[in-house]
Amino acid sequence: MNATQEKLKAQVEQALIAAFGADFAGVDPILVPASNPKFGDYQANVALSLSKKLGLQPRAIAGAIVEKLDVSEICEPPEIAGPGFINLKLKTAYLEAQLNAIQADPRLGVPAAKTAKREIVDFSSPNIAKEMHVGHLRSTIIGDSIARILEFQGHDVLRLNHVGDWGTQFGMLIAYLREVYPDALTTANALDIGDLVSFYRKAKLRFDADEAFQETARQEVVRLQAGAEDTLHAWKLLCEQSRREFQIIYELLDIKLTERGESFYNSLLSGVVEDLDKSGLLVENQGAKCVFLEGFTNREGEPLPLIVQKSDGGYNYATTDLASLRYRIQQDKAKRIIYVTDAGQGNHFAQFFQVARKAGWIPDDVELVHVPFGLVLGEDGKKFKTRSGDTVRLRDLLDEAVSRSHADLKARLQKEGRQETEEFVNEVAKVVGISAVKYADLSQNRTSNYIFSYDKMLDLKGNTAPYMLYVYARIHGISRKGDINFKELGNNAVLLQHETELALAKYLLQLDEVISSVEQDLLPNRLCEYLFELSQKFNQFYDRCPILQAEEPQRTSRLVLCDLTARTLKLGLSLLGIEVLERM
Repeated sequence: MNATQEKLKAQVEQALIAAFGADFAGVDPILVPASNPKFGDYQANVALSLSKKLGLQPRAIAGAIVEKLDVSEICEPPEIAGPGFINLKLKTAYLEAQLNAIQADPRLGVPAAKTAKREIVDFSSPNIAKEMHVGHLRSTIIGDSIARILEFQGHDVLRLNHVGDWGTQFGMLIAYLREVYPDALTTANALDIGDLVSFYRKAKLRFDADEAFQETARQEVVRLQAGAEDTLHAWKLLCEQSRREFQIIYELLDIKLTERGESFYNSLLSGVVEDLDKSGLLVENQGAKCVFLEGFTNREGEPLPLIVQKSDGGYNYATTDLASLRYRIQQDKAKRIIYVTDAGQGNHFAQFFQVARKAGWIPDDVELVHVPFGLVLGEDGKKFKTRSGDTVRLRDLLDEAVSRSHADLKARLQKEGRQETEEFVNEVAKVVGISAVKYADLSQNRTSNYIFSYDKMLDLKGNTAPYMLYVYARIHGISRKGDINFKELGNNAVLLQHETELALAKYLLQLDEVISSVEQDLLPNRLCEYLFELSQKFNQFYDRCPILQAEEPQRTSRLVLCDLTARTLKLGLSLLGIEVLERM
């Protein structure tokens, strides 16, 4: 709820008490943005909900409230509509004062969170010795945007990359590494696996075809878990090779992460099992140690257990996740822990969250949140794959977006007869291409699947990154044409006269409400919707209101509106991980 809405809500609450007595303190005035601008900006619907309790018609209740309602500093005189809606229209002078107040504020009037918290965002999380693919796209982009918004709100955010760097598959990989790269185990910097996916596939083929190799791989797992120096060295080489590949992607996407893989918690796993046993939750079932869950059953309708130690004594993902959860609460002191993964893992999170709560490991002031997301689909509506049916490598996907953006820009420059340097073309193509991919993902409700289309995401029209980048560049084009330095405008008074100026002003003042809602609900698409609507409202203002040709003081006022729009777009896009361009 933004500051204006909070003020109005408080005033309606006071009027309700003044009209009907102290018993109505705390009653929600049901103040919401008006569904239709012709009725005003906000409407209070409380009168309809009180009719039965008060034994009065809603219009009579609304009349009594309005009689005691003083919103003269903010609104025009309230109006009662329909069966008892109280409509409130913001005063132009109030809007002007609000815009004048945020001009000098780098946060554009968005207050920081009242209570800063230690928050963890667990996202991206690829597996060592495998390349990042399209399946990692959503976790990486959504997690980064959530982290950016929480950081902007003043929270102490730990961005964790829970990479898959431990487990039985490493026995296979290390055994294969010994065979094909023996020098790597004795010589520094001698390893260059090249295509990690190819290396993994070859190791898997070797494992599946040779029982002797399978036994060798199992022994390597034992040696790895026991801390054998040469096996650990091989493991570190594989991890480092993967890390270098991951970092190329993260730099391209401008993603900052702290890596803390599954191996980090290895020494804590036995303690998890011991403590669950002490708490009386542990049950042995077919040789495995389990915790039985409420609300989860197998196909036969029998209670479903969460296995925390396998019959062979090994541990699994659930054990590691429980250990990491305890560490994040006890050592990292996190108050909200956010996991950004595909929706298919929903049951896993519900299960190990339940076990942790049963064990008493989750303090009352700690919130656990699974942020699920849907699949990336191809234009055929099926899971996004290459023409050959392989999973799409994330690096290839991003390179293709930049390549297509480069071709689009070249064609546009030729059509416009513009000459630009190759350096300019390459930079714009990179920013637009990467931004298009990010925005296409973030603009969808994350819980839904979405169709990946280069043509749609790179379109200069519609709800796309290029459209908003173009609006931002258009505003800076105005400053170049008029030789205006927005930073030197100072704190000039905004004067709102045209209807498109008023519409733009009202929307600029909703930024705090949008960011606050994303901070709570972790739905970045709401910020995308806001920025798209803002861009449209600016274009309507631009089309109908002269700016550089306007007379003073209107000219400067409109330049201030341009500047506030550009700054809002830049801030909003930065929270989505998107860079802006002053020229396109």
